[in-house]
Amino acid sequence: MQGETAAIRISEGDGKLDVYTPSRTLSSGRGSSKSWQYSDHMENIDGYLMKYTNLVTGWQYRFFVLNNEAGVLEYFVNEQSRPQKPRGTLPLAGAVISPSDEDSHTFTVNAISGEQYKLRATDAKERQHWVSRLQICTQHHTEAMGKSNPPLKPRSFSMTSQGSGSSPASQRRPSHNPTSFFNLSQQSTGSSLYASKRSLLPDHLVDAREMMSQAQGQHRDLIQTIEGLPAAPGLSPLDQDLLLLKATSMATLSCLNDCFHILQLQQVARQKVPLGGPTIEWLGPKLPDILKNGAALPCLSEGESKTDTASLERLNTEPGDFAREQEEIDPEDEVEDTFTDEEDDLGAVEEERSVILHLLSQLKLGMDLTRVVLPTFILEKRSLLEMYADFMSHPDLFVAVTDGAGPEERMVRFVEYYLTSFHEGRRGAVAKKPYNPIIGETFHCSWRVPARREDGPRDSCLVRFVAEQVSHHPPVSGFYAECPERRMCVNTHVWTKSKFMGMSIGVSMVGEGCLYLLEHDEEYTFTLPCAYARSILTVPWVELGGKVTVTCAKTGYSAAITFQTKPFYGGKLHKVTAEVKHNVTNAVVCRVQGEWNGMLEFSYSNGETRVVDVTKLPVTKKRLRPIEQQGSYESRRLWQHVTESLRQKDMDKATEHKRHLEERQRTEERHRAETETPWRTRYFEREGDGWVYYKPLWKTAVTNP
Repeated sequence: MQGETAAIRISEGDGKLDVYTPSRTLSSGRGSSKSWQYSDHMENIDGYLMKYTNLVTGWQYRFFVLNNEAGVLEYFVNEQSRPQKPRGTLPLAGAVISPSDEDSHTFTVNAISGEQYKLRATDAKERQHWVSRLQICTQHHTEAMGKSNPPLKPRSFSMTSQGSGSSPASQRRPSHNPTSFFNLSQQSTGSSLYASKRSLLPDHLVDAREMMSQAQGQHRDLIQTIEGLPAAPGLSPLDQDLLLLKATSMATLSCLNDCFHILQLQQVARQKVPLGGPTIEWLGPKLPDILKNGAALPCLSEGESKTDTASLERLNTEPGDFAREQEEIDPEDEVEDTFTDEEDDLGAVEEERSVILHLLSQLKLGMDLTRVVLPTFILEKRSLLEMYADFMSHPDLFVAVTDGAGPEERMVRFVEYYLTSFHEGRRGAVAKKPYNPIIGETFHCSWRVPARREDGPRDSCLVRFVAEQVSHHPPVSGFYAECPERRMCVNTHVWTKSKFMGMSIGVSMVGEGCLYLLEHDEEYTFTLPCAYARSILTVPWVELGGKVTVTCAKTGYSAAITFQTKPFYGGKLHKVTAEVKHNVTNAVVCRVQGEWNGMLEFSYSNGETRVVDVTKLPVTKKRLRPIEQQGSYESRRLWQHVTESLRQKDMDKATEHKRHLEERQRTEERHRAETETPWRTRYFEREGDGWVYYKPLWKTAVTNP
């Protein structure tokens, strides 16, 4: 379906047609081919686009018509059905047209009613054509909607941080918008977007507008300060971090502008001013009782299975005692994993947008989300501890590190393993959140690695993995993997700190890991990147960001890895670069560039290059015990009822099971506080600021050579 092309037809108008007339024509795949033509004037255009319908049917071709006179976007099953009543109509007055950050083909049309069309063009040029024409039509009808309201005189406001009107920064306009960020100048073309009678703008919106004016002044001062830096070695206006800061500031202001615009239109709708479209009900969501503070949770209906009630009772009666001895898992009891659920369900996120909006309204920028209870429908069907295990889905690359002929090759191999590990840690294109592990929760699994001959004869081996949630506040996980046959192991502890960032959620992975190659007496210390869930109001997606280091003190080799987030303008998604060098000589021995979930190119100092396609690497399925044989606090067994309810798309039941687990954790925590009983971990011990597996290979290998 991606390979099919879409046709765009533009009706003839009086305006002058502009610059772009490609030599090739674009076929709709359903009829004749027609050429593209661009114009700066309002035009009625039509053509085939792909529309996301639902989870079952996915993307489907539909014939779309932009009716500028009526200010609506209509669609039909196909071009032949155009004389009939349209299948759907979306009013464009007050709508927001948003190109997707996920790729260069997709965009969304968000009406003020909350209805959304998620559309996909054939390529970036076609998307830009539709987006620009829709934005022109939207602006025209939105301005017409506000013409009956005289402009509101802004209240006087002194602001020491705002740049003067005569400063070079204040005279510049943001290049991506023909008007100023917030259209605060009453002479600007788009001033009517924000014009309203005082009776239609309550004080809190007036205050918000003035606060946004402050933000614009601070943004101007920031730009002026950065661009006023001398072009000298060190910090300069072209510094990468400063350029990113400028883009982030501009993107934040643009996002605030869109939000304020929607709120203002909502106020107009509530005062019964004609909008030419439906009212904004979605911004005043009806929050389910299950998410209200102090509200009673729904009870199981009489028709529901008694087994579910019994399972909830078992959750409250199963022991929470972790003082017993550690359990040794026999690999012979483990079987290959058959769990194959993909996390690509967009339906729940779209259907529950009102709940997400209500949740976002309670959050502040920079707020720590550790103690925030998130709605169940955004959960993926696995625990965070299992997600850490899925980073080991290429165990052959992991054990191959120790087979390197020298310290340089071993460092490069570890970097290759590290960069290829994140792809399998994510399931599907949609960003969903793993279960927050319960304190004391564990996860065990293993991988069988077949024999290899590339680096000399090597027998098959077994990689074993164990993870434990060692702390609840702050949330800290420890995980450990070892391969006794190769005499290598890795120990890692991670504190996940999540923060609200407006339209994104950022997760910092605080902690470090250490790979031990006992055969060579080498230790490789490494850190982890940050993760970001973007576009949380539409179709959330994940990207990694931040700088990571890998060091080996004994050999003097190190690696600097940079996961680059997508810039506000242009740029590629999921880009990563790395540089391996010998610290003693400062010689770079290998450079890596590409995408952490796509193609990676390794360039060596001798001129050789090698390309690794992460998507084509063989994935070894993990092995674990069947649920009935697992301990009561092992992840799969602990969360089994939540997972099954999510599979059945029964969010109420999943929320109920999840609540029981969390309430039991709080009850046990209160009991320990009242009795002054310290928490005792099972598999990890505290050492300094970190956590170490209780029986690591570097200890047992010495006692049992």
